[in-house]
Parts: sequence; C-alpha cells; structure tokens
Amino acid sequence: MGIAFDDEGYLRNLADWSPAVAEQVASAEGIELSAAHWEIIEVIRDFYQQFELSPAMRPLVKAVAIKLGPEKGKSIYLMKLFPGSPAKLVAKIAGLPKPDNCL
Repeated sequence: MGIAFDDEGYLRNLADWSPAVAEQVASAEGIELSAAHWEIIEVIRDFYQQFELSPAMRPLVKAVAIKLGPEKGKSIYLMKLFPGSPAKLVAKIAGLPKPDNCL
C-alpha cells in the first residue's frame, strides 16, 4: 500500500513520513534537499512535536532563530531554501499538516 497524500500534497498520515518521503516530496516541488534544508525540517518537526501544530511564517522564523541563530531566522533565508511560501512548503516536506493560516 502506498503513502496517501491529500489534494494539496500533504501527508494524510503523519506516521508515514520518513527522510525518503521528504526527498520525494521535495523533488516533486523542484527542491533538492541540502543540509540547510534538513536543519529547517528538523526545527519544524520539533515545533510540531512541542505544539501539535505547524507554524505559520512568523513562528517558524522565530523557532529557526532560536534553534539555528539569527542569521538563519530570517524570512529571506527561508525563502531562498523554500521558495514561495516557506511555512507551507517546509510543513509539506516535513510530513506535517498545512499551517492553519496559510491559504
């Protein structure tokens, strides 16, 4: 049985996530995951475990700044890694639900 995604490409079952799934989702989004990407993925997955929700952009930037330092905790840095809507894209790649206030 394959892994189920919703209409927008988010995992239906969070337990199905693995680094291989992340690579697959990222590839479908045109992103090749680097060490920098994985740092952000770890931050958002930790955030989700702690708060049981996917952070929108501001809380994501803040969480990244706290964990990885102020130079990485900037929306410009996140936009370079995850173009378009970083909060939505990181959540998708990290196997988390779409952030609530992201359209």
